[in-house]
Amino acid sequence: MSLQNQLSEAVKSAVKQLYNVELESTEFQPTRKDFEGDITLVVFPMLKQIKSNPAKLGEEIGNYLKENIAEISDFNVVKGFLNLVIADAYFLNFFTEIKQQENFGLIPPATNARGIMVEYSSPNTNKPLHLGHIRNILLGYSVAEILKAAGNKSYKTQIINDRGIHICKSMLAWQRFGNGETPEITGLKGDKLVGNYYVKFDQEYKKEISELIEQKGISEEAAKAEAPILVEAKQMLLKWEAGDPEVVALWEKMNQWVYDGFEKTYEAIGVDFDENYYESDTYLLGKDVVNQGLEKGVFYKKEDGSVWIDLSDEGLDEKLVLRSDGTAVYMTQDIGTAIQRVKDFDINGMVYTVGNEQDYHFKVLFLILKKLGFDWADYLYHLSYGMVDLPSGKMKSREGTVVDADDLMAEMTDTARKISAELGKLEGYSEEEKKELYRIIGLGALKYYILKVDPKKRILFNPEESVDFQGNTGPFIQYTYARIRSILRKAGDIYNKPVSVGYKLHLKEKELLKQLQLYPETIQLAAENHSPALIANYVYDLVKEFNSFYQQVSILGADTEAEKHFRVQLAAEVARVIKSGFKLLGIEVPERM
Repeated sequence: MSLQNQLSEAVKSAVKQLYNVELESTEFQPTRKDFEGDITLVVFPMLKQIKSNPAKLGEEIGNYLKENIAEISDFNVVKGFLNLVIADAYFLNFFTEIKQQENFGLIPPATNARGIMVEYSSPNTNKPLHLGHIRNILLGYSVAEILKAAGNKSYKTQIINDRGIHICKSMLAWQRFGNGETPEITGLKGDKLVGNYYVKFDQEYKKEISELIEQKGISEEAAKAEAPILVEAKQMLLKWEAGDPEVVALWEKMNQWVYDGFEKTYEAIGVDFDENYYESDTYLLGKDVVNQGLEKGVFYKKEDGSVWIDLSDEGLDEKLVLRSDGTAVYMTQDIGTAIQRVKDFDINGMVYTVGNEQDYHFKVLFLILKKLGFDWADYLYHLSYGMVDLPSGKMKSREGTVVDADDLMAEMTDTARKISAELGKLEGYSEEEKKELYRIIGLGALKYYILKVDPKKRILFNPEESVDFQGNTGPFIQYTYARIRSILRKAGDIYNKPVSVGYKLHLKEKELLKQLQLYPETIQLAAENHSPALIANYVYDLVKEFNSFYQQVSILGADTEAEKHFRVQLAAEVARVIKSGFKLLGIEVPERM
């Protein structure tokens, strides 16, 4: 039982003893810095049930707790607030316990626990991964790690959108303008090469639209529909769905180029997947399910042969699930993918990491699955996040104005190199060590800058601002970790020496222990809210508390051996939690900086 729960029970017991009242609830908050105390009971809400003045009520409950609860060493009352001082022995016992725990704050999943599947990345195979994907990937990976740390089995997955008109656009442009070039010939990563042809298609398409408007005098809308290159791309999609050998062979070749490129990017970001799903497989299952739903009356067919669902009774509208020519839409494949995942894995929940422009899509998807009779549809969650903007404005893939993920990671590493060189912190490092450190700092800066923000909020990403060794940044936290590791190397082997009985805690030691206590609870909250930002900002608060401790008390130069031993061990536990918290965010910490 946590201290707060223990105190809550004790307060209820005190009120029963003193006033013969069954207290409904208790309210606690951290004690304000300008008063003595560690935790504060808010007395005012109790006045609804107890006729007394708040100061007198606080005094009487405080005396009862001091006499009956060993953890309470003193108290003071300020108006309607009872400030409780927790005994040093309580914090020292907590510290002894966490030192013995291999993974403090993390809960291993129960043997029979069912899992939660987290989908992230889920790119189209017509372009490389970009900055928008990076937020998606970092959020999804971190949420999967946090869910696992909170005691769940978690599985990481992606749905690779490897079919559709956008894929055919790249294929057709390569056929027309590629002259047989390959990643090997050009030296380009496969995803970048294919992405270039997606941009080339758009350029040609716009040229044809302008020509049609000029030659035929038709509207822009009509020209868009008539443009020969788009008509041909649509025919290519129909051929692909019909299994045309030539189209399928080209599709397989170009998709493989992209998969190989994606793999290199994922490795560089430091993420992985337990299972990949492909839209080219799952859309077929989706089509089957739609046809079954048609027979059951869940869906209906319009005169042109297209299949729809009417959700107006649910406050939504009509939604297309199959086109009139029989081709699938995104909704079709998402229905099939969800069903396939539940068949493949023992899961009772799924988290979809997808931008907030798709909020409506997921409302509809979850409702359709529910109407199809799948009870697990109640446990689907859309991790909706805000877009990432740059100082230069919004990115557009088809116009080639995206910030490429590989280029961004290279730029972050280079920015870390420049700033580290300016600060002159790397004397005695080999070139290889420097290179690895720049990578760790640059990637840490990028990941932390993105993950510290609540997922729902939009981000304006500034690379230089993220690589700062001061403030709420990844490098600032990494530097503090490296500083602690330096202290521990100098201290030698005193980690396992027991803390003296009756050790009197310094106020700064106590504050640091209180911050460490919040780690398990923060992991649970982050899992419930699907929010890595809670972990990121917890670690920042811990680091701030450590730096305040470091500035006000001496560790290796402590007055007594007992103080030195305890402070070195306390610093070691702080470092352990920084490393653990950053691991949940997918961020590495360097031993030296």
